[in-house]
Parts: sequence; C-alpha cells; structure tokens
Amino acid sequence: MTTELRAERTGTQAIHRCASLLRLITTHNRNGMRLVDLYRSTGLARPTTHRLLQALVAEGFVRQDERSRRYFLGSLTYEMGVAAAAPYTYDLRDTCQPHLRDVADRTGDTVFLTIRSGFDGVCIARAEGAFPIKVFVLDVGRRRPLNVGAGALAVLSALTDEEISRITVANQEKLIRDYPRFDSDQMWKRIHQARQNGYLMNHVLEVESVRSIAVPILDPHNRPLGAISISALQNRLNGQAMLEKVEIIKEAVAAIQQKLRAHLQDEDN
Repeated sequence: MTTELRAERTGTQAIHRCASLLRLITTHNRNGMRLVDLYRSTGLARPTTHRLLQALVAEGFVRQDERSRRYFLGSLTYEMGVAAAAPYTYDLRDTCQPHLRDVADRTGDTVFLTIRSGFDGVCIARAEGAFPIKVFVLDVGRRRPLNVGAGALAVLSALTDEEISRITVANQEKLIRDYPRFDSDQMWKRIHQARQNGYLMNHVLEVESVRSIAVPILDPHNRPLGAISISALQNRLNGQAMLEKVEIIKEAVAAIQQKLRAHLQDEDN
C-alpha cells in the first residue's frame, strides 16, 4: 500500500469516527455526554476519542462544559445546520413552527416535527400543550432509525415499498441492538393502515402506556419532507378524541403544504 493510499484511508476513517461522535452528541445534546459514554458507545479507544473530540472542539463543532466536562454541540454545527436546512426543507422548521404551536394549543398535547436524515428520523422542533402530564418521547435533535416512532413511520408510509425494505435492511443491526421490541410485521401493518387512513397510529416502543399519531408532510411533488406527530397517554388518544386530534394535525399539514406550494411558485416566478 502506498503512503498516499494509507493517508487517504486514515483520513477517511477519522471522518467516519468524527461523524459517529457528532451523531451521538446530537442525539444526547440536551444533557450532553461524558467522555466515557462516547468511547464506550462508539467502541473507540479512550485516547482516540479524546483526541478527536479536542479537534472537534478546536474547530467549533463541539463544546465542552467547564463544570460538568460533558460534551455538547458547538455553535458551528448550528450555523451549518441553518445554511443546509434552508434550501433543502423550504425553511420547514420556520414554516411549521406556528402550526405546531396551534396543534399543541388545540389538543393540549406535546407535538413533534420529524424529518428524514438518511436512514434516520430526526426531531427538529417540538411544542408543548397545556395538559399537565407531558410526554417527551423525543428531544429536539434526537436521531432514531426511520423504522421507529410515529413521525418517522409516517415518513416511511409515503415512500415506496422497495425503499422501505432497503431502509429496514440498512437499519437491521441498530434495530436489533437498540430496539428489542421492534417488530417488522407490526411496522408494515402500521404503514399499510396509514396509507388507508391518511394518518399513522403507533404505540411508543420505549415508553409503556404512550401512543402517538402522525401525518406526513409532502412536498409539491408528493415526496415526504417530514411529519407532524402527537404523543400522549393512551387514554388521550382513543376513539373520537383521537380522530378529532387527527383532523387537527391534518389541517396543520394541509396549511403547511399550501405554504410550500406557494413558496415553490414564488421561486419559479
């Protein structure tokens, strides 16, 4: 192997390792992560993890809290996210935010906005309703396989069966390791029901007695951009009460999609 080829391989490996660290910190950014948590989760050696983290801190991708010594996302990741999100999602978070607030106010429940990122779903916004028992199944920035969670499954339901199968195969190892209660047959059942009913209903895998409903957001070409979901105690998402909340979400999604169509027409003009 030539020196140039070895250097290229080493550089590629370092990029993959940094990406793994950034994904983990993103998922747990609310509370931050300790060095020990990061090297155990990635399987990297402690010195290697520490060296990569220091490089990410120096470049502004990561910051370390002086008191807790925990690692959080740095300001540069926010700047890059804003720059990347605007053209790709039609400023989706800004477009959806008032509608998330309206859904939360009208239902009293916690509302989430999830988008697709590769084979994962990522929560990019949340609004809290007035009901005193809060259900926080997702923190903003949390990443999970697209096969898990109502919002992510609603996105899947708008894809072809071939694409869903490809994503499921790609996520198989992660699903087995992190979500032992995941059931592929149940996933397909939820997806087929969502296509028939216009909304997806799901039982939250990680939390007992919690149910979620979601509706996908489609771009002007009928491709899924994301989904709005509600999570609440099961007794708040049953029967007529659930159907009424589904209609509230559908109204919000319809308004968002109308804004996206108008945005695209303005760009064409």
